[in-house]
Amino acid sequence: MFDGIPVSVGPMNEGERVRSPDMYVELAGPKSYGFELVKVVENVEDKVEVVGKDLDEMEEKGRYPFAIIIKVSGSNLEEDLEGVLERRVHEFINYIEGVMHLNQRDQIWIRINKDSFNKGLRLKHIGYVIQRLFKAEFPFIEKCDVILITDAEKVKEELEKAREIYKKRDEKTKSIRDEDVDVFYGCIMCQSFAPTHVCIITPDRPALCGGINYLDARAASKIDPNGPIFEVPKGELIDEKLGVYSGVNEVVKEKSQGAIEEVSLHSALVNPCTSCGCFEAVVFYIPEVDGFGVVHRRFKGETPVGLPFSSLAGQCSGGKQVPGFLGVSIAYMMSPKFLQGDEGWERIVWLPKELKERVKEAIPKDLYDKIATEEDVSNTDELIKFLKEKEHPCTKRIEVTETKVEEQEVTEISETEDTEENKEVESIGIPTMTLPGTFAGLPPGIKIVLYNAVIKAEKIVITKENFEKKKNK
Repeated sequence: MFDGIPVSVGPMNEGERVRSPDMYVELAGPKSYGFELVKVVENVEDKVEVVGKDLDEMEEKGRYPFAIIIKVSGSNLEEDLEGVLERRVHEFINYIEGVMHLNQRDQIWIRINKDSFNKGLRLKHIGYVIQRLFKAEFPFIEKCDVILITDAEKVKEELEKAREIYKKRDEKTKSIRDEDVDVFYGCIMCQSFAPTHVCIITPDRPALCGGINYLDARAASKIDPNGPIFEVPKGELIDEKLGVYSGVNEVVKEKSQGAIEEVSLHSALVNPCTSCGCFEAVVFYIPEVDGFGVVHRRFKGETPVGLPFSSLAGQCSGGKQVPGFLGVSIAYMMSPKFLQGDEGWERIVWLPKELKERVKEAIPKDLYDKIATEEDVSNTDELIKFLKEKEHPCTKRIEVTETKVEEQEVTEISETEDTEENKEVESIGIPTMTLPGTFAGLPPGIKIVLYNAVIKAEKIVITKENFEKKKNK
């Protein structure tokens, strides 16, 4: 099947990472642009075409715009299957030795390592692998064209067309709600990268990668019953506001090998859903204001908490369940159930300007100007001031008042650290707050209680004391 391909192809290569020192080139990604698109059309020639430079014409360590356009035809093919087939590109490219594919739609990120390039791997070979796997996995595909584009201007031109198609797909599910259906769907396509991740897809909660909505998932489970997307019985509704269902919990526990026992579909604080790494945006909790920020993958700056997207993404990727951090799709931000278990948009305090404009229609009009962007604030102190001036709901809920807090003497933390002098600090008084032990990655069984606390720290180091050693001293 893979005659003529100079490297191995198969599931054994899934999960392979290509680090920067081993990279020959990077295609699309956060420092460039690109997309992947599957289209059902009538006139298909069964060809593989490279438009622009192939790998041997690129500079080592270079970064290039990149697009993959796949055209398929067949008597039983429908337009509704486009999104389903498109998401399989992620899986098929990761079958190729020395090639790493991340994300989806207009967020793709591909790296090719030096060893595979030196073995003779070129873009045309990647095209042939995609073509052959599509026809092998989906017999109803009769013909398949794969067009790989590295010409920058051509990528830009086709990118705008692709975004219009993505938008039309997402519009189709807006009339369906979670309560209107009997089953949800699950996806474990990313378990090669995140072994305990189970993505739950509902009408109100598209896949966090943004590539699969409810109708896509339904179609995928029908055309490939043994594939990575499958039915999830809703079971009993345990908590309507949080979105907790007995059937969902049973499936998540099974598919995560027992690592995750319960998930809330619409909360970032109470047993949030797991995240893989392909999410379009990250919701992150900001304790100082008892609210959330959301940062998307394309944002290059720092959030008010001093961390960029990449650092925040690292907090919840890999299939971890971390209260306070949640990977989401931008389509989910447009859902009426977006974080409804955490008070929804009334709890959102910060968004990058580009993202805020993109989801403008979903933000209640009376809140739009009360949500800060990077142009308004650069740290939490400025964020607090902004929210108070705008009378954001968060400031009312936590009863923000100007107080002077005398810094108390701190019990000795380590033998090498001295406490600072007591000083008066003008700050925000925050009521008692209990955080789950798993917040920010702490082990279970630990509860953190903050009483009217003001905490400022550049770093928190948590270590396990050796009581035996301490006792013997």
